[in-house]
Amino acid sequence: MDRPDLTYAAYARDRLAGMPPPADPQAFALAYHLLHLSYLVVADLESRVHRPRGWTLPGFRLMFKLWLLGPTQPARLAEISAMSRSAVTNAVNTLERDGLVERRPLPDDRRAIAVALTSAGENAVRETFAEQTHREQQWFAVLDAQEQATLTDLLTRVLAARPEDTA
Repeated sequence: MDRPDLTYAAYARDRLAGMPPPADPQAFALAYHLLHLSYLVVADLESRVHRPRGWTLPGFRLMFKLWLLGPTQPARLAEISAMSRSAVTNAVNTLERDGLVERRPLPDDRRAIAVALTSAGENAVRETFAEQTHREQQWFAVLDAQEQATLTDLLTRVLAARPEDTA
């Protein structure tokens, strides 16, 4: 193992293994590697795919959801994005300023609004989705299709069973 980050993780796990409870080397290793991988993937996607377009990954995630769902209320976007309503509002403001999304009144309640992609936004999402997918495939190419499916299932189980007091 010649990567300093992985060497550190192995060292920390070994040190924790010699400590009394509540030290939990297995929980540490799982969380450390998951957080580290998440950080690296997000940083990679941001720097290679999204920042060159003047976007953030959260902004792209909102546009991607709108691409799949169609016009959606901001509260629903916050709910399915693990973002606060204010973060969604800020992202929508930026995307609207850039001509990628628009706010539309709901037909049955003109006080309420939905956010929708503009045609420029839809074209941008399609193009960016292809590039992001290619990069994601590169990240996970070390795993075969069955391993990828297993990892996805395991992560889904953890997410579904998360503690009640989390977002």
